[in-house]
Amino acid sequence: MGVKLVNIGFGNTVVAERVVAVVTPNSSPMKRLREEARKNGRLVDATCGRKTRAIIVTDSNHIVLSAVQAETIAQRLAAICNEK
Repeated sequence: MGVKLVNIGFGNTVVAERVVAVVTPNSSPMKRLREEARKNGRLVDATCGRKTRAIIVTDSNHIVLSAVQAETIAQRLAAICNEK
């Protein structure tokens, strides 16, 4: 059984099993989370210069920024997790 990847936009992928949460970036706690990750070198910007529409939290405590809507990424994750 291979590694399952989730497309997070513009040719970028993350390993589905490593994703802990997918959230919208608008709240104050998410803005603080992003800034803390940036300071600690744990931020991965996969937006390709576009507006951040989702924040992906991984089990390695990395924060991945995506330009794809959080709902879309969540649907992609659910589809991958439901595959046999």
